[in-house]
Amino acid sequence: MTQDASPESRPLTPDWVRDAVFYQIFPDRFARSGRITGLSLQEWGDTPTFHQYMGGDLWGVADKLDYLQGLGVNAIYFCPVFQSASNHRYHTHDYYQVDPMLGGNEALRRLIDEAHRRGIKVVLDGVFNHSSRGFFQFNDLLEQGPHSAYRDWFHVEAWPLQPYDDTRPANYAAWWGNRALPKFNTENPAVREFLWQVAEYWIRFGIDGWRLDVPNEIDDDSFWQEFRRRVKAINPDAYIVGEIWGDAHRWLRGDQFDAVMNYHFTRPCLAFFGAHTLDHRMNEVSGTGHVAPMTADEFAGRMTAVTQMYHPDIVRVQLNLLDSHDTARYLTAVGGDASAHRLALTFQFTYVGAPCLYYGDEIGLPGGPDPDCRRAFPWDEQQWNQDTLALVRRLSAARHASDALKQGEFRVTHARGEHLVFVRPHVSGTAHVAMNAGQHPASLPVQVDAPGPYRDALTDRVYDLAPGMEIEIPARGSVILLPVQA
Repeated sequence: MTQDASPESRPLTPDWVRDAVFYQIFPDRFARSGRITGLSLQEWGDTPTFHQYMGGDLWGVADKLDYLQGLGVNAIYFCPVFQSASNHRYHTHDYYQVDPMLGGNEALRRLIDEAHRRGIKVVLDGVFNHSSRGFFQFNDLLEQGPHSAYRDWFHVEAWPLQPYDDTRPANYAAWWGNRALPKFNTENPAVREFLWQVAEYWIRFGIDGWRLDVPNEIDDDSFWQEFRRRVKAINPDAYIVGEIWGDAHRWLRGDQFDAVMNYHFTRPCLAFFGAHTLDHRMNEVSGTGHVAPMTADEFAGRMTAVTQMYHPDIVRVQLNLLDSHDTARYLTAVGGDASAHRLALTFQFTYVGAPCLYYGDEIGLPGGPDPDCRRAFPWDEQQWNQDTLALVRRLSAARHASDALKQGEFRVTHARGEHLVFVRPHVSGTAHVAMNAGQHPASLPVQVDAPGPYRDALTDRVYDLAPGMEIEIPARGSVILLPVQA
């Protein structure tokens, strides 16, 4: 596969993303502050449902920023926070108001200020393809019918509209036929201007970027080109990342998005590290679909190809995720195999691009397809997998300390059976990563161009590496060898 941009046309991507460790938060399920009262809520930790609320809020997130900082997180991506009548808030009512149940605009203001004080960036979810039945302009359409001033904001097919009666045609276009989500008519200049102004407003408010929900369904390059122009004019370092599950070349030519959610990373990590325990039914009913097991050499070939899909500047800021609010959680997708999960986390933090933890990944939170993948975060530490948590803290510390892990190239030096060794060469020194996905200890070759002492970031053990040397790796284990600075 070839890189498709010359140095002269190199797309500019935000430098800070190359050094970022992201944490995705589903606001209703992360932390409840107790400040917002008078609500009918599920008990925290009850089985999640499609419609009930658990009552997590942005005040609660602000209260947990020290916890996130202790994980090494320096960027948060939030699922939608704007006013909505749904626990996931993809049914936007008001694009200028944070949901009162989350604490309103005041809570977001405090959260951004406290996050920035700690060096943590904040990225919001932009749902611009569709609104909701409660969106004022669509509500006017329901009330006024063909006399509505906003009739051209949506795709009306016939009258009357039927927003709730599933036995009759809706008579308007909706996202995947879900009449709760009327699609915007983004060919209408007024709609385009409205959405661009929303994007500008929150960038001025202080957010550090946008994650764009199903942006491919606004099938119009000029819309996203202007979106980028407006956002970058206010903050050139703003991160624009799209939810594109397949080939994203169209949007990654330097004039639309900086990166995409890297599901090309997700599936191979399930296939290799979870090869023996994959829950095929779970994956098939989840967003990831069928996953066939991979050997180390297949995995190495695939992950090398993924680093070559787009320009290197883009690859370095891809959002690499193991799971999300749209898929079964990684731990559940691999049949509860915690060792597979820890191996995948190790690869995620040592691969090219920005690792993104889905809230609770660091403590081994399980969960099947939506809504089960959206469980409440258990703040009782007795429910945490302490081994996974300790590993994540080690991994994030190693990544922050190593320019090689953040910005080095990716080259596989050994891939056979269940054994993988790769390097991240960088001018500051090369990081060596050896992974044993097998059930027995194995001696793996570590090829060094610069012999000398290297420290394992996971155990602090120092190895004096020499050409042709092999290192004993425990079953289902890894080493991350970083050069010891003189």
